[in-house]
Amino acid sequence: MISRLLADHSISHELIQHPPTYDAQHLAEAVDTTGHEVAKTVLLKSNVDFVLAVLPATCRVNLSAIKQVALADVIDLATEAEISSKFNDCETGAIPPFGSRYGILTLLDETLAETDSLVFDCEKHDQAIRMKMADYLQLENPVVCEIALPIQPR
Repeated sequence: MISRLLADHSISHELIQHPPTYDAQHLAEAVDTTGHEVAKTVLLKSNVDFVLAVLPATCRVNLSAIKQVALADVIDLATEAEISSKFNDCETGAIPPFGSRYGILTLLDETLAETDSLVFDCEKHDQAIRMKMADYLQLENPVVCEIALPIQPR
């Protein structure tokens, strides 16, 4: 679906085949790029609706910030069943950063928005897309805000 969407809008992109990965940090390793330009997409459920958070692979979601941006009293991670239901054309967990295509508000962390390009899962755990950030911003029109926190070393 996303490859077709990009083609339909004449957006230049690269489809990257890679060994299956199940998180954004491993995706960065598999496609030999920095985790700062790989999108981690997280489906969240608020007391109002679902929200898709898109942030660098090197970060974690700041739930407090998302509550403020989404004007929600409660925000939590969506369940696997909710993810599968909302993104039923994707392998479970391989969520592309295009919430608008699924009727979901997309929030993009401002640090990721500053990168030149974006790499993300393309509905499958063994395919990724690399595209220009400017094209992503124009096509998706996400709310750009501060929603990420650095991952603390253990």
